[in-house]
Amino acid sequence: MLRDKLNQLKERVLEMAVLAEKMLEESKIGLLEKRKDLLNDILENKEPRANRLEVEIEKFCTELIALYQPKAGDLRFILTALKMNNDLERIADHAVNIAESALRLIDKPQVKPLIDIPRMADEAISMVKDSIKAFMERDVHLAEGVLKRDDIVDRLREQVIRELITYMISDPSTIERSLELIRIAHNLERAADLATNLSEDVIFMVEGKIVKHRLDQEEG
Repeated sequence: MLRDKLNQLKERVLEMAVLAEKMLEESKIGLLEKRKDLLNDILENKEPRANRLEVEIEKFCTELIALYQPKAGDLRFILTALKMNNDLERIADHAVNIAESALRLIDKPQVKPLIDIPRMADEAISMVKDSIKAFMERDVHLAEGVLKRDDIVDRLREQVIRELITYMISDPSTIERSLELIRIAHNLERAADLATNLSEDVIFMVEGKIVKHRLDQEEG
C-alpha cells in the first residue's frame, strides 16, 4: 500500500517538474519571440496550476508521514519530494517574474541583441531537466554533474550585468529596459540555483548524505 502511494507521489512531483520546466522554457520563448500569448498563459493559467499542485503535493506528503510513519529510505524519499516540490514552485515563480519582465519589454526596442540571456535560460532549463531525470532514475552521478554547472550560469549573469551597465552609462534612455533584462538574468540565475538544490536533494534521497556546500569546501 505504501509503495503504491510512493509511486503516486513520484508521479505528482514529475508533473510539477514538467510544469515548472515548461514555464521556464515558455518564458524564454516569449521573451525572444515577443509572444504575448505564451507570456499571458504563464501568468493566467500555469501559475495558478503550479500553486495548486504545490499545495496538493505538500498535503499528500504530510498525510503519508502521518498515516504510515515511514522509515529510512522511504522517509528520505518523502522528505526529498517535499523539498523538491517547494523548489519547483519557486522555479515556477521565477518563470512568472521573467514573463512579467518580458511583457513590459515586448513593445519596446531592444537594448542589444540577446545572446547571454538565452544561454543562461538554456543552461538553467537543462539543469532542471537533468535534476528531475536524476530524481526519477536515482542517478547520483547525473545529480553531481548538475552541481558543477551552476558556475556557468553565474558567469553568464555577471557578463550580462557588466554589458548592461555599460549601456546604461552611455545612454540613460536604456536604463529602464536594461534593468528589466538584469531582473530576467537574476531570475534565471536563481532558477539554476534551485536546480542545484534539486540535485542535492537527489543525492540525499539516494545516499542519505547532505552535500550542500560540499563542492565549495572541496574547491576552497
